[in-house]
Amino acid sequence: MPAASRDLPQPAVDELAASGLLAAATAALRARRLAEVAELELALQWAVVHGRPADERDPMVTPGGDGTPEVREYAVPELAMARETHAMTTRALVADALDLAHRLPRTWAIVRSGECEPWVARKVAVLSRGLLSEVVPVVDAAVARAIGGHSPSTVLEIARAKVVEADPQTHAAERERSRHERYVTLSRADEFGYRCVISRITAGDAAWVDAMVDRVADILADEPGVDGRPLRLSHNRDELRSLAFGWLARPVDLLRLLLEHTRPEVDPETDAPVQPAWAPDHLSDTVTRLCALPARRLAGLRGRGQLFVHVTDAALRSGVGLARVEGVGPVPVAQLHEVLGHADVTVTPVLDLAMRRRADAYEHPEVVKDHVWTQTGGDVFPYSPRTATRNAVDFDHVRPYVPPDKGGPPGQTGPHNSGPLRRRHHRWKTRGGYRCVVVGPGRHLWRTPHGQAYLVDHRGTHRLTRGQGDLMAGAASDGVEIYYTDAGLDLDAS
Repeated sequence: MPAASRDLPQPAVDELAASGLLAAATAALRARRLAEVAELELALQWAVVHGRPADERDPMVTPGGDGTPEVREYAVPELAMARETHAMTTRALVADALDLAHRLPRTWAIVRSGECEPWVARKVAVLSRGLLSEVVPVVDAAVARAIGGHSPSTVLEIARAKVVEADPQTHAAERERSRHERYVTLSRADEFGYRCVISRITAGDAAWVDAMVDRVADILADEPGVDGRPLRLSHNRDELRSLAFGWLARPVDLLRLLLEHTRPEVDPETDAPVQPAWAPDHLSDTVTRLCALPARRLAGLRGRGQLFVHVTDAALRSGVGLARVEGVGPVPVAQLHEVLGHADVTVTPVLDLAMRRRADAYEHPEVVKDHVWTQTGGDVFPYSPRTATRNAVDFDHVRPYVPPDKGGPPGQTGPHNSGPLRRRHHRWKTRGGYRCVVVGPGRHLWRTPHGQAYLVDHRGTHRLTRGQGDLMAGAASDGVEIYYTDAGLDLDAS
């Protein structure tokens, strides 16, 4: 667009005709692509600027593939904070930028021109990251020919084929390794409190699990629901299968259900019970032993797990309100039975967060951990997802602990000087030049090596100016809490 045209006022979207809307859509597409390119270029330059260690104790990492330069590990979190993302998200951006610039230059040239979707090129970088630098040009050449005119699925299919062609031995080794890659894991909870069970098992085991789920669903279909009607009248087949899958976690209840709905096989001539082929003697012995166990021992056959639920007594009495379930999120109190199932529940009293709990020892007592965890709600590193559990974090002393025999003051361990951090974040704070100050209950002020300031509290992570950060940190040392609001500055002397 000529400079004179850019200076003219542009018509509003609702003033454009159909042809104008199409042209604007194309321009917006290109602008978005180029904005994503700008992010990649900034990440690439940040890696260049931090391509050498500051000293012999400064660790270097190689986010990209073979042939890409190293980057200071402690530099990545600061860029992540500036981008308002988690550090692992920004590390992936740096890795993709390095791969595109150093390993996939032909594809990178098309990305920089705005003629393709950057996310597709980034996916190609991930797919080809395991290749050595001398063979990755095979992928680059093929993708560069296709990425500007083919659909993303076609481009990625070409990339996968070329990865195999470039290094068939590694691909064969990966296939062999994948045979041993088994897992059962849980997805994050959705906004309604449901999670997906994701597993990788043999085809045979999968078929038998599927058959068992179908069998239990068939039985449940005729079971009465809360309204007294059979469940099949109020639940579709997928819902019944989902309910059936939950029964697999209760083996004793499942066995009872199956026994109650299984007709014994009999000899048609004598009407005598016949032991089926699937029930050898050792299974009969097992059933006999189960029948002899007391109810408490039977309940102990279930797997043991631990789930922390935070709920008020008022919500429990009224049945109205929300409970916060660690690893799941907010759940209506009326639906807690869906989360807890038939589990044994241990009730612990509510902590009085107004208490000033202190300890002289380096180790955090359990009551202090409970206080800090309840007050902060999770990992306090800037932009860290609140998905960590209490057992997966370090309770870090914000100000380094000094042993009493070396002049340290009493009461150093407590909510006033503590914050939960994942191990990686703990190491960045200890060695990476990131400073943290507790500026109020559940409020942590972070400052980066280049002077950026961030406040982490119950509302999340918020960027501050350097002056705001300095003022807040200075006031905290005098026992004054500072709160910035839309109306200005609030002070709270404690």
